[in-house]
Amino acid sequence: MNERFPKSNSELLMCIASLDPRDSFQNFDRERLLRLAELYLEDFSASDRGLLKIQIDRYISNVKNNEVLYGLSDIGELAKKMVDMKYQITYALVYRLLELALVLPVATATVERSFSAMKFIKTDLLNKMGDVFLTDSLLCYVEKGIFASIENKAVLQRFQAMGPRRLQLPKDTSVRNKM
Repeated sequence: MNERFPKSNSELLMCIASLDPRDSFQNFDRERLLRLAELYLEDFSASDRGLLKIQIDRYISNVKNNEVLYGLSDIGELAKKMVDMKYQITYALVYRLLELALVLPVATATVERSFSAMKFIKTDLLNKMGDVFLTDSLLCYVEKGIFASIENKAVLQRFQAMGPRRLQLPKDTSVRNKM
């Protein structure tokens, strides 16, 4: 794993893996969970991190002895069970760690998709485009599945209705979706 990911990413993945509920929470590691909170200083104040130490100890003791939580296979199921049992209130800071662990892969993938799209959109020919045009172009590229479902005729009519144009678009267009 060290060859594939930088050290900081490997550490983050190991911290998240400490939340894994499989095998009766065997992977729970207090120090790694506290380190995960340190990696997200904006989400955990110094006092939160102090309270988290106490919550983690109580939480680990509680979940390891709770038969309702046996057999969970991932942190998504753990988060759902915590809500069902109202543990998100009792162990709010531990639940915040779970939320971060669940959101991180989605946020990372979204950022990577955006940068990949930017390499495609922002070519030498279009290198001088403004921020608004770049953002609009990226949105259309990244969400092309949504835009493919919109009829060109509807777009042309809405554009024409926005105000007077130097050239009127034809009322009946034979242009079909070519996205």
